[in-house]
This record gives sequence, structure tokens and C-alpha cells, in this order.
Amino acid sequence: MKIKILSFFILFAIPLFCQEVIDKIVAIVDNEIIMQSELEFQVGLVASQRKISLQTPGLKQQVLKTMVEDKLVYAQANLDSITVTDDEVENRINYQIQVFTQQYGSKEKVEQAYGMSIEKIKRELRDDVKKNIMVQKLQEKNFSGIEASRKEVEDFYNKYKDSIGVIPDKVKLSHIYRNPKSSNEQKKKYYDFAKTMLDSIRNGADFSVMAKRYSQDPASAVNGGDLGFVKRGIFYPEFEAAAFALNIGQISDIVETQAGYHIIQLLEKRGEAIHTRHILIKIKNDEQADLRTIEFLTDLRDSIIRKFDTFADYAKKYSEDKESSPFGGDLGTFYESQLDKNLSDIVSKLKVGEISFPRRIEYGPDNYGYHIVYLEQKTPQHVANIDTDFQELKKLADEYKKQKLYEKWIDDLKNKIYNEVRI
Repeated sequence: MKIKILSFFILFAIPLFCQEVIDKIVAIVDNEIIMQSELEFQVGLVASQRKISLQTPGLKQQVLKTMVEDKLVYAQANLDSITVTDDEVENRINYQIQVFTQQYGSKEKVEQAYGMSIEKIKRELRDDVKKNIMVQKLQEKNFSGIEASRKEVEDFYNKYKDSIGVIPDKVKLSHIYRNPKSSNEQKKKYYDFAKTMLDSIRNGADFSVMAKRYSQDPASAVNGGDLGFVKRGIFYPEFEAAAFALNIGQISDIVETQAGYHIIQLLEKRGEAIHTRHILIKIKNDEQADLRTIEFLTDLRDSIIRKFDTFADYAKKYSEDKESSPFGGDLGTFYESQLDKNLSDIVSKLKVGEISFPRRIEYGPDNYGYHIVYLEQKTPQHVANIDTDFQELKKLADEYKKQKLYEKWIDDLKNKIYNEVRI
């Protein structure tokens, strides 16, 4: 019961099957066509994602139906003059290139996988990305604010309660997170290295060459530190403050953020978007940093258990998770099956009201910290009930209502916009 959204960037998913396809037109929608090869590729992609056979009955028909619907929405987006800026397209493409780079480890490996340069990948993505954003904007415009009323939730529950099944085990969690801090001596060592590099650049060294050789941001280093055009609000606040204060071509002093030390050069500026390049020197922790963090969190845990203060109060005061700390470390309520392995291992050993010992939590290469986790509440698996599970049922009813309206909208578009399926 979810509105179908045009799949992101399917053009450059790694081929999931190999078979020869005799190309022909399988559908026409307005001025757009769908080729047999496109359909077969999408079928292979969906089959792989769902871990089902390519020969699953009805699979090809369902995929084609979705592709036709996507093109109908795109045609309507054109009729409604839905606009997309170059910056929106560029930002979405840059984000996807970052995703590819994280998946494959480097931009060189991305280029090897797709058999073309990053710049060519970007060019190939541009048209589909623009269409995709237009489709999203129109769908959001028509459906984002739709909610089911109390009566609609109750009607949905009464109609489907026998098929909704059980509500899985749920847990309500909070945590206190700390990032290991390097000693001043350790930080100075990396600062001095960054300062030496900055002096070299100001004395004539090539910024791009230095970035490729020394920057520890792999996503940008291969392009000489180039970060592309990015709107305000994306980078770390300290990075943005320094970058927006620069004149075109000017190079910053050493800028410290959570990521490390940056040397920034402003290349272009368009209103609230800047085009920069940088060199990042990460600050590696000394051997005692982890131990100090573990001891600090252990002391906090002991203090909470001895009731010197509440978990929420300590989280507000000491947690370095900016998203949850203002709310007492509240992470929210989750189905146990949704938890990642690290968190699941912690929660499985806790009883309600207990606090874990400090555990390491990984966010990526060289990006980690430690946290203590509080199991505030646990709700065992149970049959859905309108009184105790209203919020979960409302989410289902919201999606059901959106889907029904979406299906009616698509039927109207089919009557309004030329479309023909040829298989």
C-alpha cells in the first residue's frame, strides 16, 4: 500500500542478468517510448531486489504497468509546468555519485564498473534524474498532505483486521553517544601537517595535485578535491562559514570540523550555492582516546543506576548525538526486527529499565563512537488493536488512502494522455 515512485538512477545499476533481447517498442506514453530492452532490464532489477525468479508469473506485466504509470506522471508534470533547476539536478547527481563511490570504494572503481568516466556517467544520468525529480515533485504536490481521518482508520481496521496480522515485538530506546577525543598533542600533529600543506599551496604548489595525493576524503580526492556545487545547509557549519566568507579563488586558513582539518578554496558562487574544493586531513585518535570515552560512559551509567540523575537528564547534558540529545537521548520506537545487528545484540541482552555497558558504534571508515543504550519499554508481539496500535494502523490507513487516490489519478491520466501497450 505504497505509492509507486520512479526508481532512482536505475540506468546505472550493475547489470543483473545477461541475455540477448531483440529490441522493439513495448509501450508508448505521450512522447515517450519504452523499449523491450528497458523492460527486460527492469524486470531483472526487480527480480534481483525481491530475490524471485525472472519467470515469476505476472512479474513482467507488473513492471511494465509501473513503467507506464511513471511516464504518465512525467507527462502530466510537463503539462503542469513542474520546473526543476539545474542545481537540483546537479545536487541529485552528485549525491548519487557519492553513493556509488561508497558502494565501490572509489571513483576509479565506479568508472571501471560502468566502463565510462565519472563525467560521462553524470551526463548519462542527467535526463533521467531531471524526469525523476519532476515526477517526485508532482506526486508530493498531489499526495504528500493526505491523511486518513479517525473514522477512516477505524473503517480500514474493521475491514482488514483479519489480514493485518500481528504487530511484531517493539522496543523504545534511548542512548548517550560520545565521540572519542584526541589529545591536544595528537591534534597538533595533524594540524601542523595541514598547515605545512597550506603553506606549500600558498607558495605555488598545485591544489589539485596536493588533494589527489594527501586528501583523506576519497570521494573528492580523485577529482582534485572538487566538491561540485552545493547549497547552503549541506556541509558542516564551520566549513560553510569559512567557505561562504571566501572570495572567488581564495584559499581558507585551516578549518576544523567533525571530519578533521580542511583547506578550502572557493571556485564559484551562485546565490546560496557554492562550488568548492578541499583537502581533508583526518585527526586519528591516540590509543587512550577510546579508553577515556569508555570510562566516561561507564561512570555515567553508574551514576544513573545510583540515581544521581535520570538517563534523559544526562543525555541532554553529555550526549553528542545532536539529533537525540535535546530529547533526552530518545531514539524512538522500533520493531525489533528493524534493528541493525549491533543494536539488536545490545537490546537482546537487556531487560526493560536496564542500561547497556558502552559499546562501539560504526558509521563508516574512521567514523565511530561509543554509546550506552537504555531499554525504556518493550511491547511483545500481539494481534493489532485499534486502541493500543492506533498510530501503526493510521500509517497503514494513510498509505491505503493515498494508494486508492493515486490509482484513480492514474486512471484519469490514462484517459487524458495517449498511451499504448504493445505486448
